[in-house]
Amino acid sequence: MSEGFALNYRIPAGRELRVAISGRSGCGNTTVSKLLASRLEVDCVNFTFRSLAAETGVPLAEIIERAKADDSFDRAVDTRQVELARRGSCVLGSRLAIWMLDEADLKVYLTASEEVRARRILEREGGDIAEIARFTAMRDAEDTGRYRRLYGIDNTDFSHADLVVDTESRLPDAIVELILGRLEERGLVERA
Repeated sequence: MSEGFALNYRIPAGRELRVAISGRSGCGNTTVSKLLASRLEVDCVNFTFRSLAAETGVPLAEIIERAKADDSFDRAVDTRQVELARRGSCVLGSRLAIWMLDEADLKVYLTASEEVRARRILEREGGDIAEIARFTAMRDAEDTGRYRRLYGIDNTDFSHADLVVDTESRLPDAIVELILGRLEERGLVERA
């Protein structure tokens, strides 16, 4: 394949395809999910507290504050993501996608070191690198505790993922190509 030329893929006629992509903040989860969905010409499902706020008319800040003491907000978002993903072919990108969408045809987990993740978040949102690293570590720990409490999920054990990708040395487009290659190997997509 020549540089700058990406192969086109399609889902075989009469088939549906669901890809679940998870990773902690700063691993490239949203970017890779959107790129893959675009390449496959399917929906990218990424339902968040922000989406819930838009859907319900409740301000995002209020949802975030209420969610600290009320697990129903997390459950509503997670349930809605799975419902949307089950409607048809899609890429579901969320921290819990590979655990929540059992029927995903391919489960991908993205990794990166804490340092790289903090640097990416800094580039995306600005701020102080030390504060971002501290906050990200705290958020990781809180997420892990909450997922265990709510669902019995250990998000530090992604051994059931079909593909684990270290995103530190790969650009998002290269990660998408890797995922497409794995889908092609499994007969889930074909070259267009």
